[in-house]
Amino acid sequence: MTQAFVFPGQGSQAVGMGRELAEAFSIARFTFQEVDEALKQNLSRLMFEGPESDLLLTENAQPALMAVSLAVVRVLAEQGGIHVAERAAFVAGHSLGEYSALAAAGSLTLGDASRLLKIRGQAMQKAVPVGKGAMAALLGVDLATAQAIAAEAAQGEVCTAGNDNSPGQVVVSGHREAIERALSIAAQRGAKRSVMLSVSAPFHCALMAPAAAVMEKALEEVTVAPPTVPLVANISASAVRDPVEIKRLLVEQVTGLVRWHESVLYLKAQGVDSLIELGAGKVLSGLTRRIDRDLKAVSLGTPTDIDAFLTA
Repeated sequence: MTQAFVFPGQGSQAVGMGRELAEAFSIARFTFQEVDEALKQNLSRLMFEGPESDLLLTENAQPALMAVSLAVVRVLAEQGGIHVAERAAFVAGHSLGEYSALAAAGSLTLGDASRLLKIRGQAMQKAVPVGKGAMAALLGVDLATAQAIAAEAAQGEVCTAGNDNSPGQVVVSGHREAIERALSIAAQRGAKRSVMLSVSAPFHCALMAPAAAVMEKALEEVTVAPPTVPLVANISASAVRDPVEIKRLLVEQVTGLVRWHESVLYLKAQGVDSLIELGAGKVLSGLTRRIDRDLKAVSLGTPTDIDAFLTA
């Protein structure tokens, strides 16, 4: 069995995330404490207890999701002797999950990943005034159709495909009025359904250019080591190990298309037959099944999940 370890992005957060891990495993508690200390913030209490409105803030949700993923990575190593460098052929992460993947593969320290995601979340939130941007999922259309819909809806504003998640699920991002136009055009173009997403900013589009500039500067000040296993990057949907290239792709990723659908197909083409999702929720496992039913997908986010995985 050839495995890739994959890491979830924003939208997988929920109040209570990581609490069972912290109660069951001291290494998970230490991981959350390390993130708290890096950020000089009691993020773990917010994760465990809420309020939800604060956890949903991009600057909190991003490091919180990374913290849960890395807690699972460390629990697997301690409890089952399962190390990323030995068991994974590749790592990949959806949007912010790329930072989790790099930390899991030893490319970023946990502290640096925490601080970078805090900066990234703040910069993304500041890039566009609240209410000016939006994102919507177009269901039942492929990427080419979604891109055509977005181009027609733009009318001088920003409206582009932001996430190619799976066959029949493409997210568009940009100015709110343009996204609203895209919804009505999508209905005429045969979309099964279109849904406005509950997000605080229009990620992965040109409106995020100010945030990309912030991240370029922040990444210049951080050491990125070659990952112990190749990263399949969102922007290229192919493997990368060069630190300079990784930094460039992380900057491009802020405004660019998350090519998740293509990334999963790339993994399969490299001989991967099993994707192990590490962290909160089961979003990526669900997408994997939609992309290719021959691929096995397992989600590990709770002690019960981990015990079942180690037993198997």
